[in-house]
Amino acid sequence: MATLKITKKHHKHFNNPFPAPPKSLPFIYGTLVLNFHRLPSNQIYTIGKDFQLNWSSKDGGFLSISHKSEPARPLWSTLPGEAFISAAIAETEVEESRGSFLIKDKHVHSVSNNQTLENINIINESDKDQVFPLFSLPKNPLFPVLVITGKVFGITKRKRKVKFSRRKDSNKETSTCARYWVLFDQKGCHQVGFQVRIGTPDSELPQRVSPRTYRSFSLKFGRIWRRRAGSFGGFLSRKKSVTVSSSAEENVVMKSTAGGVNGYNNRICVTYSSERNEKVFGFGEQFSHMNFKGKRVPIFVQEQGIGRGDQPITFAANLVSYRAGGDWSTTYAPSPFYMTSKMRSMYLEGYDYSVFDLTKDDRIQIQLHGDSFEGRILHGNSPSELIECFTESTGRPPLLPEWIISGAVVGMQGGTDTVRSIWNEMQRYDVPVSAFWLQDWVGQRETVIGSQLWWNWEADETRYSGWQQLIQDLNMQHIKVMTYCNPCLAPMDKKPNIRRHHFEEAKKLDILVKDKNGKLYMVPNTAFDVGMLDLTHPRTANWFKQILQEMVDDGVRGWMADFGEGLPVDACLYSGEDPIAAHNRYPELWAKINREFVDEWKSTHVGKEGEDQEDSLVFFMRAGYRDTPKWAMLFWEGDQMVSWQKNDGIKSAVIGLLSGGLSGYSLNHSDIGGYCAVNLPFFKYQRSEELLLRWMELAAFTTVFRTHEGNKPSYNSQFYSNSRTLSHFARLAKVYKAWKFYRIQLVKEASQKGLPICRHLFLHYPEDEHAHSLTYEQFLVGTEILVVPVLDKGRETVKAYFPIGESSSWKHIWTGKLYSTQGSEAWVEAPIGYPAIFVKEGSPVGETFSQKLGEYNVL
Repeated sequence: MATLKITKKHHKHFNNPFPAPPKSLPFIYGTLVLNFHRLPSNQIYTIGKDFQLNWSSKDGGFLSISHKSEPARPLWSTLPGEAFISAAIAETEVEESRGSFLIKDKHVHSVSNNQTLENINIINESDKDQVFPLFSLPKNPLFPVLVITGKVFGITKRKRKVKFSRRKDSNKETSTCARYWVLFDQKGCHQVGFQVRIGTPDSELPQRVSPRTYRSFSLKFGRIWRRRAGSFGGFLSRKKSVTVSSSAEENVVMKSTAGGVNGYNNRICVTYSSERNEKVFGFGEQFSHMNFKGKRVPIFVQEQGIGRGDQPITFAANLVSYRAGGDWSTTYAPSPFYMTSKMRSMYLEGYDYSVFDLTKDDRIQIQLHGDSFEGRILHGNSPSELIECFTESTGRPPLLPEWIISGAVVGMQGGTDTVRSIWNEMQRYDVPVSAFWLQDWVGQRETVIGSQLWWNWEADETRYSGWQQLIQDLNMQHIKVMTYCNPCLAPMDKKPNIRRHHFEEAKKLDILVKDKNGKLYMVPNTAFDVGMLDLTHPRTANWFKQILQEMVDDGVRGWMADFGEGLPVDACLYSGEDPIAAHNRYPELWAKINREFVDEWKSTHVGKEGEDQEDSLVFFMRAGYRDTPKWAMLFWEGDQMVSWQKNDGIKSAVIGLLSGGLSGYSLNHSDIGGYCAVNLPFFKYQRSEELLLRWMELAAFTTVFRTHEGNKPSYNSQFYSNSRTLSHFARLAKVYKAWKFYRIQLVKEASQKGLPICRHLFLHYPEDEHAHSLTYEQFLVGTEILVVPVLDKGRETVKAYFPIGESSSWKHIWTGKLYSTQGSEAWVEAPIGYPAIFVKEGSPVGETFSQKLGEYNVL
């Protein structure tokens, strides 16, 4: 059994403001050794009916996979003479603090970095009953299937103390060896599935794990030079060592998990080729980078952090709460998927923690925490084809009800009178409104960090007196009411006027997450502790759907399904599954419960007694993983800072839209103006009026145009602050409404093909290398609108780039000026209220958009 060490940092009040990056396995290099008695020198093997594997023993041996329509273009290939499968046995430590997680590889017990390749076997339908160790053939495989077998091995020389010896140290060399199986099978016309399994190692390993917590380690791998002799050859290797130094650590929880030290390899690595100039996009909703070549990308759901590297706020956040600042890689919605500028793409199945190491020019290495490795290699000739292929398997969103994309979704707090007052004010400015989103419908309470919600999902009719009447009155004006919920429940002992105590109900039903002792796990969250719903328990879904039903019975037609990223990695679930993998799966389960309720409600209400499609329900969420877009109806990007900064301000909101859009998160948007304001001595971030106005201009070209007052409403400029903000809000809401006709078309395209509303230029101009280098500077809405937002304080001009590969000229929406030179840049005036927007000359979409702007007195 391996040792998993969980270090709790929830209540540390003074922390290192410059935390070190996590310790992890270094990039593993190894040699490929061939069995020349069993392997041909060159051969082409068929996979299914549409793919082939090309094998060559040249330069030490390599293989590649291609589609039969383009046999000369490899979709995936190994490096000649180098191992493509390796494994390790290592300990894991996770440091956790209020939704932030740091996963470390601790003491490394063995590394099998070299590989033999013994057989490449074709499995036909007549062989389908053949038994393969550790895994069986996929269900209903498309024959033939290919199985590659061999061994991974390594030699480790390390120092250890020996008792009763005059010598201080004694060297002991240990070797590890384990059999592996790699299976390739066709999954569809454009997908090849792969599985990697590694058997039990035959090695001399420690019989127990040291109870120490290791602070650091270093692995020094020398290349192993191959010398052929006999069947597999002889080996000469440079010395390899594992060096560890220990230091005391506090608040460590010990937990055993399957695999590892006394069982089997719990790290699997797959290494394959890449090109120096190959750009790599994807990995879910990322906020700092578009191209990840040269980066090491961890795939783990968690809080995105406050600042994420932008200073000085990251310094302050880390100082007062452990790693609360996050970094460039922390995100609510990652995905183990990517595509490249060379039209190569793949993704991992399952939910184990993984790291994609793209730090080398000529190769990519995926390191996975687990004992099995599964994924798919995709074929496509364009980025849009790859997205369509990817989402065909993982899932696509449903059609949104038209009401939520017809006008502004107004985020408000304050109670019934406040809502009515602001609504009256907006009517004076003729603001097109779709809905009021009332986050504080459950009531507010004061905590040490300010005003927070009561996490008990029922209307607080003291704060919202006449709740149902308010909903009815707004509905008469064709305005919906939306609310808020999440999968956590707080004790309500101090709340007055409570009707149902959801925490106590869930506790009695035994559907809350438990700790390692089988007791209720009270999870620290912001200023109070909560119970988390065990979404794997068979009673949880129906119980929570009853809560949603009561909310909808009041007339509510939408809600924010918040959180989903905070399941502790030492939690004990009803399903008994590994909590680290369950952590990544949790947001998918959360989305699935909400979506099932929406679909069940729709099947019994829409089309009956006055109910219609325009009364359909919708929910939006921030946490996600690879398959979450299959269940979630809509996403938002979480809690950006109210700043102009790159990693966690307005610029990051653009990057999140575009990276997520390339990864299947096709319907997405951000809080207008950002969310996180800070008012600390020496650290002050507040939403300025200029930032709010520019964010409105950005949001007017996303899926949903939704405001948020932020975590400190009185500290931020709001859309209702004065006549200027209100008139600007009305203007941009009309701009948003003016392309509704096109938005409906794009939402349908997202549902049918998985293509995003907001698109990086790479998606439609993959041959334009300059377009590859763009991040937040500009983006496309569909194919017909080009948006160049103002994202810097005090700027009134922007530099627009007009891509290579577009036959039409681009027309400036406000002046009609044409830009016809492909691959050119131009400075364009963009004063407040007139963002730099372009449409294709002669495009019906562009012409209709201009016509609508004129009708709404905007143009």
